[in-house]
Amino acid sequence: MASLSLSLGLLVLCTLALVHCDLYDGHVRVWGLSASNLKGDLLSQPDPYVKVWCGPAFGGMSSILKNQANPTWPGEFNFVDIIHKSVLKLEVWDNNVGPDHRLGTCTTTIRPGTHTETCHLKKGTVYYTYSYDYSH
Repeated sequence: MASLSLSLGLLVLCTLALVHCDLYDGHVRVWGLSASNLKGDLLSQPDPYVKVWCGPAFGGMSSILKNQANPTWPGEFNFVDIIHKSVLKLEVWDNNVGPDHRLGTCTTTIRPGTHTETCHLKKGTVYYTYSYDYSH
């Protein structure tokens, strides 16, 4: 019975090792976030900010820019140990006195290299650049 358990354990380890060889860990950098024609509440310009994820990792949020329909957010987001073909997700929010309002979500499956993306929301357009460097 012990040898069967050992054999199964070794099989699982070998399988995991093979799967890991197929999934590349890498570094993702997101920068150059901007938007155009964002629509906020009926009475005011939006106070937009962005939340960023790559795979299951939350990278944080940008600064809130007051009264900006065409914002450019400073800074960048960095992710390490990201698996090949993870999804990069950006949520654009309008900061409000009450609950914040999500203006839209952008998603893209990451691929090696540097890419500039355009994402069309119902209430505006978002632009950003990301790079994905991985080792295999």
